[in-house]
Amino acid sequence: MRARPLGRTSVQVGALGFGAASIGNLHSQVDDGQARATLDAAWDAGVRYYDTAPHYGLGLSERRLGDALAHRPRTEFTVSTKVGRLLEPHPAPTGSDLTAGGFAVPDTLVRRPDYSRDGVLRSLESSLDRLRLDHVDIVYVHDPDDHLDAALDHALPALTALRDQGVIGAVGVGMNAVAPLLRIVAEAEVDAVMVAGRWTLLDRTARRLLDACAERGVAVVAAAPFNSGLLSRTYPASDATFDYGPAPESALRRARLLAEVSARHGTALPHAALRFPLRAPGVACVVAGFRTPEEVRSAVRWAATDLTEEAWRDLDTAATDRSHGMSDALGTGAATEGCGPAPRNGTAGRE
Repeated sequence: MRARPLGRTSVQVGALGFGAASIGNLHSQVDDGQARATLDAAWDAGVRYYDTAPHYGLGLSERRLGDALAHRPRTEFTVSTKVGRLLEPHPAPTGSDLTAGGFAVPDTLVRRPDYSRDGVLRSLESSLDRLRLDHVDIVYVHDPDDHLDAALDHALPALTALRDQGVIGAVGVGMNAVAPLLRIVAEAEVDAVMVAGRWTLLDRTARRLLDACAERGVAVVAAAPFNSGLLSRTYPASDATFDYGPAPESALRRARLLAEVSARHGTALPHAALRFPLRAPGVACVVAGFRTPEEVRSAVRWAATDLTEEAWRDLDTAATDRSHGMSDALGTGAATEGCGPAPRNGTAGRE
């Protein structure tokens, strides 16, 4: 998979990135063997950009990713992780993180928001230990929705200093809400934004953000291209999810229309969904989550194969035609997780 620069930085990413929330047991358990096989399949298929976070499985995602990459040449892959949540011993564990965090892991740890300089440094040091790396290439500030001032005043300057010292390669912010990302792009010195679920075949509410990033030379990483599952099947089922909850009827109706248009042009809805973000010149890559080797191999084929101009024209019409009753609430970024599920926060498998 051909590497491309992340904006104006020297960091390289491929068209498809591996979102590692799923191997952190997002929503359900993935055993060590399956997680490793999925990561190995990604490597064998040419995927070289891997995105993770302490939040994903309370560190499990970072540990599994670190184990899988430990024997790979460090110059041949790119890793991003996130800061903003410190992992600390849980004072009153319940046995599972599923309810509080959305991950099927023991809740022996708890997440504490910390967007201070000290919190950034502590978080990154712990991530490096779990990843078994001496540096990461990209660090995103993770979902600072309720901490925007702290992120702007403390977390981002701390990361910028690390970048200027050569400790990290690029500074970014990861969210699924467009408005705060617009403020950050306008006020801060960032190299990239990771926007989850807001620049997809179905939900295109990040258009203003893409324009703002293009004006300032900021790269866009489009995460959650399947809108947490709604666009991941050839024909969306009635129990499909959107933004990590039941899909509204308007979204389900629109997704099924997109599926029918895709089939008419000889392709599948998830293929169109994965390719869509890459049409925008400012999008450096699309990041999706995978639970199995088969999902990885399908996504790699889709990422490498474009649709016809006629197919895109019909899909654009189907996605934006108001006569089909799309809900005004669609794509407002109401979920609380920028790079994955809400309070259940993180970039999701089959996103």
